[in-house]
Amino acid sequence: MLLVSYISENKQEVIQGLEKRYIENAAEIIEEVLNLDEDRRRFQKERDDALADANKSAKEIGMLMKSGKKEEAEKAKTSASENKQKAKDLSSKVSEIENELKDKLYHIPNVPHPSVPLGKTDEENVEMYKKGDIPTLPEGAKPHWDLIEQYDIIDFELGNKVSGAGFPFYKGKGARMQRALISFFLDEAVTAGYLEVQPPIVINEASGYGTGQLPDKEGQMYFMEADNLYMIPTAEVPITNMFRGDLLQENELPKKMAGHTPCFRREAGSWGAHVRGLNRLHQFDKVEIVEIQKPEDSADAHERMVKHVEMLLEKLGLPYRRLLLCSGDLSVNANLCFDLEVFSAAQDRWLEVSSISNFGNYQANRLKLRYRDNHKKTQLLHTLNGSALALPRVLAAILENNQTEKGILVPEVLQKYTGFDIID
Repeated sequence: MLLVSYISENKQEVIQGLEKRYIENAAEIIEEVLNLDEDRRRFQKERDDALADANKSAKEIGMLMKSGKKEEAEKAKTSASENKQKAKDLSSKVSEIENELKDKLYHIPNVPHPSVPLGKTDEENVEMYKKGDIPTLPEGAKPHWDLIEQYDIIDFELGNKVSGAGFPFYKGKGARMQRALISFFLDEAVTAGYLEVQPPIVINEASGYGTGQLPDKEGQMYFMEADNLYMIPTAEVPITNMFRGDLLQENELPKKMAGHTPCFRREAGSWGAHVRGLNRLHQFDKVEIVEIQKPEDSADAHERMVKHVEMLLEKLGLPYRRLLLCSGDLSVNANLCFDLEVFSAAQDRWLEVSSISNFGNYQANRLKLRYRDNHKKTQLLHTLNGSALALPRVLAAILENNQTEKGILVPEVLQKYTGFDIID
């Protein structure tokens, strides 16, 4: 969430940033926040003054009693008692205001980076460049949902029987392709200097608030009411929360982690070709990269993370394009985000396979994730994350783009993991 001090010092910039996100009544929202903060500070001062008066009266009581001034001592007792009660009442008022202020801050999204273009929907995202050749498919080429039936490698009907729509079974060479992609992505991340971790796939409420899934995305996550736990929508959440509440030292930075998890999302659709087959699922596998960086290093880190994911796509032989997300398509947490999309030849469309985001100190403020620099100054860190990569649409593009009359060719970089070079 945004720092109140930042809002106060950059009021117009924040309002303009929220208006760029098409937030209605942005100016009124910011005024409410600043007024609450002013009330909080005023009541805090009154509480502190009351406590100081109570302590002063308490110290006078003994001296007055020794001097035989019982009447004045009783007045001092009464004053001390009244001020203690006043301080208690004011503490309750301060807590009430702090909770209201925090709730309002939780609902204010991050301010977009100046380079973010204005736009309401993903159709207004800006294509930065394309790389790779669009394959020419053989006559009678099929979309991946037909190919997986032809080669019996993924079973949606069986998944629907056991769990429901959006929970497929991967079988035989399909399962081995999944394992190969996961191993390839993880090995490349480790080579790039990321520490491999295997995090839990459920999180508590504090973790959801820490990375911004709560209170924004309750309806998109699977919730286990009996345990007050959520199934993770992405490994970003548990991995970033590893550092919740930490005070790191400058020589410990940066922190670079990579982890594979299944991901669970309730918002998967069920109608239209754009959500058919592997295009959108309730459960899917993903390798995530997460970085914790000093503020001055986060922009360079962001670009390196994008280049890392592009390298994965190039090694897989998939044509891709890089998009700069417009203001209306940014996530609540992000101030800058790039999407990478691969071209799925049989569907004749681009499929998003990765979002790489810089959150600035927005998440870190929620997480209370700070570092102490070499000058002993404490400040918030920056957090970044990206998909490296999400499997379903990558696999869909591999199946469609590499189909031949003899079968589906396996990308060379995966063959040492799969043990086969063709799906037939």
